[in-house]
Amino acid sequence: MPARERIKTKYPGVYYIESKAIGSNKVERVYYIIYRKNGKLVEEKAGRAIQNRMTAAKASTLRGKKIEGSRPTNEEKRRAEKAKKEAEKGRWIIGRLWEEYKKNRNENKSLKTDVGRYNLYLKDSLGGRELKDLVPLDIDRIRRKLLKTKSPQTVKHVLGILKRINNFAVNKGLAPGMGFAVEVPRVDNIKTEDLTSDQITALLEAINNSNHTLAGAMMKSALFTGMRRGEMFKLQWKDIDFDRGFILIRQPKGGVSAKIPLNASARQLFESLPNTSEYVFPGRKGRQRVDINKAVNEIKRTAGLPEDFRPLHGLRHVYASMLASSGEVDLYVLQRLLTHKSPQMTQRYAHLRDSALRRASNLAGDLISKHITTNLDAKRTVPA
Repeated sequence: MPARERIKTKYPGVYYIESKAIGSNKVERVYYIIYRKNGKLVEEKAGRAIQNRMTAAKASTLRGKKIEGSRPTNEEKRRAEKAKKEAEKGRWIIGRLWEEYKKNRNENKSLKTDVGRYNLYLKDSLGGRELKDLVPLDIDRIRRKLLKTKSPQTVKHVLGILKRINNFAVNKGLAPGMGFAVEVPRVDNIKTEDLTSDQITALLEAINNSNHTLAGAMMKSALFTGMRRGEMFKLQWKDIDFDRGFILIRQPKGGVSAKIPLNASARQLFESLPNTSEYVFPGRKGRQRVDINKAVNEIKRTAGLPEDFRPLHGLRHVYASMLASSGEVDLYVLQRLLTHKSPQMTQRYAHLRDSALRRASNLAGDLISKHITTNLDAKRTVPA
């Protein structure tokens, strides 16, 4: 390719060439500067007229700064950037720890969500720093900034990522951790959804009359077993042991696979479903399903359920609430049935269990009082 003509400007050491603009057919000027630094002649690009809004005057100003040493040459910048990257190879900065931490996580929806949060809220501000160099003010700034536009729950999740990176670094002996505890916003998001008997009847009727057969079956499955939405998506036929009466829950939210009983209602439901894929509730072409919101929400609206009622997770709450309020299931058993990792998560149903116990206690009191009254009446009727 022939060399383009160098066109001088009125500024010493500044010239330009005409070149095709990036992304269009327009012709734009590309400015260059020539100067000496430490006895060496330097010639380098200053910028493009359209892309960088460069002018001959700006190029001349830039040339002056480079001559006096307040601005590095392009070659110096490249060397500095290379040196920085080389130095970071030996440092466990937060960005590097995050990449290593991800390798130790299971590839799932939760990880994808965390990746998005890290990239949006932590990467630019903390990615290039080391944990040991952070101070509480760094975290306070992130927390205050996020709380202006995000919910406390979101901020808690974001800071939770940083806490997990810190624990990972310390536990694996990769780098010293932060010298302080990360404070997260207090979140009051305990939402226990429930339905009345009439609402449950209306829902089952809507399911039976719906054309969304698979969606209806998932809603019944949530109501009969308390399984989570994601657990039902992953459920395979080989996970249902019809002979022994158990369902294998693969990688529940708690992390460790668990078994729950296959009750009669769930058995009847699963036996009525077609076995056309390895998945019990398959998606397109028999692959694992990833979404069913539209269909279950349509059934919810047909049944006249509250707008804020979550069609699948809400039915999990209904399942748990019915068991807790029956008075026949203690919280430890309920924790096992719901595959909760800790008893604190099951504690939200404690008030229902307590109500059932109070009803049982009151019933006992009524029976005893009735027995005493009957005996006293019988004694009064005995002739002297």
